[in-house]
Amino acid sequence: MSDVLRLGIAGLGTVGVGVIRIIQNQAERLEMRTGKKIVVTAVSARSKAKDRGVDLSSYAWEDDPVALAKRDDVDLFVELMGGSEGAAKDAIEAAIATGKDVVTANKALLAIHGQAIAEAAEDTGVCVRYEAAVAGGIPVIKSLLEGLAGNAISRVMGVMNGTCNYILTRMESAGLPYDVVFEEANQLGYLEADPNLDVGGIDAGHKLAILAAIAFGTQVDFDNVELEGIGSITIDDIHQAADMGYKIKLLGVAQMTGRGLEQRMSPCLVPDTSPLGQLQGGTNMVVLEGDSVGQIVLRGAGAGEGPTASAVMGDVCDLARGVRIATFGQPARTLRKAASARAAVSAPYYLRLQLQDKPGALAKVARALGDNGVSIDRMRQYGQQDLTALVLIVTHKTTQTALDQALEACMETGVVSGTPLALRIESV
Repeated sequence: MSDVLRLGIAGLGTVGVGVIRIIQNQAERLEMRTGKKIVVTAVSARSKAKDRGVDLSSYAWEDDPVALAKRDDVDLFVELMGGSEGAAKDAIEAAIATGKDVVTANKALLAIHGQAIAEAAEDTGVCVRYEAAVAGGIPVIKSLLEGLAGNAISRVMGVMNGTCNYILTRMESAGLPYDVVFEEANQLGYLEADPNLDVGGIDAGHKLAILAAIAFGTQVDFDNVELEGIGSITIDDIHQAADMGYKIKLLGVAQMTGRGLEQRMSPCLVPDTSPLGQLQGGTNMVVLEGDSVGQIVLRGAGAGEGPTASAVMGDVCDLARGVRIATFGQPARTLRKAASARAAVSAPYYLRLQLQDKPGALAKVARALGDNGVSIDRMRQYGQQDLTALVLIVTHKTTQTALDQALEACMETGVVSGTPLALRIESV
């Protein structure tokens, strides 16, 4: 067995450059820790001429990442281009077909094609590692695959998009409306080229689908992740939730229920004293719950050059040491296709409604809720504006189905203006 591990890196953006910096600056430490000399032999990116702030002169250059993946002097293919289709997918498939292990940070690709990739890797006897695809520098994949392998996981939950957490916490701390903070985040470069990937919950939904597959031994099923973004959250919602002892977070939750696998990425309320409630800025947090270990909370930087490159190198080092694990923790063809369950677990909800200035309006709403099995735990009514009054309600535990029926009944009373907002309250 060779004492050198030769890398081919496709994608020289922020993360790719970060990986090269670690390899160049920590060469001796990496060799001491893995028993192998880790070197880069070839790279690929869109532009060869671009100055990236690192010395690439000793590496072979390939314009085509597929050609890079097939090179004889590459043992391990590192894909850092991104995208669920096209060059990234083609290059990973080429690497697997030629018997090369793969390290990737590509959450979209794994969320959509993860099962096919896992089966192909298994058929050719190679490993696909992807710690950097979920929660940046937080070792959540490794925790599920290795540290918690002896547990039956009951729930995976977390804040997995730092941009959304930045927007929500910035709105609260500065008292600014969503549109203003959205534009601020865009100017700071926090948003994807397609901002809906962030604020629409898609980016975080990809991550949740991957974690759910590992946690529950199922095939990755992004199509059945319930997605709701943060665009409907107002500064008033944030302040009023705070008055009731809650914070609003874009929260991912996956749990196996009697009806099937529940996967949700949506704005939720969490207690303001909880670890998730106290999470500020662009930081990520993932909560794992197992039958033996109880609750584990992992917190750290969810993006950026250093944290994400650190995660990539963790996978590289494991492969250099000879650590080989099935892509999702068990043989790919044993992963079952889970039935999808929509918010099957009951929970309390936060409701925001604008009631018209009509006699008995509040009583009609309370009756509509009660007739559909939704009982009120707490309620607050705010001063009248424009012939309507704001009413906030915290319900007792109920199902999503019952709540949907109750809200439909509320709209039929003729006393509700606009569209009610309903946010699930998660126990942490």
